Amino acid sequence: MAKRVAVVGAGVSGLSSIKCCLDEDLEPTCFERSNDIGGLWKYTETSKDGMTRVYRSLVTNVCKEMSCYSDFPFQEDYPNFMNQEKFWDYLQEFAEHFDLLKYIQFRTTVCSVTKHPDFSKTGQWEVVTETEGKQDRAVFDAVMVCTGRFLNPHFPLKSFPGIHKFKGQVLHSQEYRIPDGFEGKRVLVIGLGNTGGDIAVELSQIAAQVLLSTRTGSWVLSRSSEGGYPLSMMAIRRCHNVIAQVLPSCLLKWIQERRSNKRFNHENYGLSIPKGKKPKFIVNDELPTCILCGTVTMKTSVKEFTETSALFEDGTVEENIDTVIFTTGYTFSFPFFEEPLRSLCTKKLFLYKQVFPSNLERATLALIGFIGLKGSILSGTEVQARWATRVFKGLCKIPPSQKLMAEIAKKEQLIERGVMKDSSEDKLDFISYLDDLTACIGAKPNVPFLFLKDPRLAWEVFFGPCTPYQYRLIGPGKWDGARNAILTQWDRTLKPLKTRFVPDSSEPVSMSHYLKTWGAPVLLASLLLICRSSPVLKLVQDNLQDRISPYLASIW
Repeated sequence: MAKRVAVVGAGVSGLSSIKCCLDEDLEPTCFERSNDIGGLWKYTETSKDGMTRVYRSLVTNVCKEMSCYSDFPFQEDYPNFMNQEKFWDYLQEFAEHFDLLKYIQFRTTVCSVTKHPDFSKTGQWEVVTETEGKQDRAVFDAVMVCTGRFLNPHFPLKSFPGIHKFKGQVLHSQEYRIPDGFEGKRVLVIGLGNTGGDIAVELSQIAAQVLLSTRTGSWVLSRSSEGGYPLSMMAIRRCHNVIAQVLPSCLLKWIQERRSNKRFNHENYGLSIPKGKKPKFIVNDELPTCILCGTVTMKTSVKEFTETSALFEDGTVEENIDTVIFTTGYTFSFPFFEEPLRSLCTKKLFLYKQVFPSNLERATLALIGFIGLKGSILSGTEVQARWATRVFKGLCKIPPSQKLMAEIAKKEQLIERGVMKDSSEDKLDFISYLDDLTACIGAKPNVPFLFLKDPRLAWEVFFGPCTPYQYRLIGPGKWDGARNAILTQWDRTLKPLKTRFVPDSSEPVSMSHYLKTWGAPVLLASLLLICRSSPVLKLVQDNLQDRISPYLASIW
């Protein structure tokens, strides 16, 4: 009999979890409290149902080839960066293609997920759901929580003295949908993440003035790179990862900052990050222009509010503010769990590889999609689901809970003593994380072997974009179309741009050009990689870092 798996939520993570269950011959039942799939990507006019939804103008930050399900590419005529409606269409196509809708129970809320009395032996869970006022109870062999990272708004009003005196409108970005109603107003946006930047830019077109408050600043990236190609396809490559592993971190940081400031000087625009603060990045093509044109004004963090104004940390005051929008993010929320599981799941430190709670005797509960990733979250959640379902079946093993909890306790002590930094909240490297999980299931591409077997494909895998198709070349879940998808990924990237025929357009760049361009860097990186474990190289690297650090400090 197939193991029964409860999937909570039918968004991006939930859909991939259903499919991965089916791929492993498990029996999924998905509970979705709304009336449709897509989670936050299903746009609604209001947020009365308490669910987080995208604002109407939202555009994806990661291009389509880097943010698709690994065995289901976007149609070639889809734009590289999509609005919410187009992306939701893709999710619908995915669900229909793999016949996932019949496994979803809509308008069904999960009330509680608790251990079955014999959990220590069976690993089973009791799931209580409610549909139109009627409750139902069922037992499942495993549970996949796919409610996402945007369930519970972080609304830190206590950190802003005087906010309750403020007579204007105060709202969280969760409530924001369209710019209508903000015409001619003075709007203060608090928080410079992707959402804060987007809302500030959109409101700047109709508001009298938009003030954007940030404590730390941010590096602002464009969706396109030099040459106009999608930045994510140019930046997220295995060859870059190899170089990053062998170069000193201080040198990498210096290169990154120089490159970011090449587009515009962040300090001049009030966006630079103070020394000692963690680097932070957002994607926004228009924010620098809005600041340059004066429609968006950068401000430091707010010190205090009055009835109509805001006093900032630098001593400046902005009068006659009509609206304050908090774009301060979200906190993890698991209202259907009991304590102490509820609290433990909110701390990433207690999640083994960001998926399995470390305190459970049986690995039958997986949290899918609760990650920060330097790349596509969709791709990351799909790999998580592939690994989790293999664990459910007993085909992949994880360490016993006693060992995991002991390691966590040791880490906590080191963090408290200042010996180790708490990196659990840092964004994970895209390639490293996906390689780690796919290595567990035997789906990580073997690049050296691939160069011997299929040099053309290997070249694209190592030097080209690390698209999700790479994780379908071998192992469980192998897809016969993966090779072709990789070799044609640039065709699908350029297809939606070729809407005007230009007779004298230049010929595609030849392989010899790539060899001339990449030959020297690749040779250097290869030599460094081969010798990276050498004591001599380590001595040189440490010496180089010691020499470079004072120089960089004097510059920055």
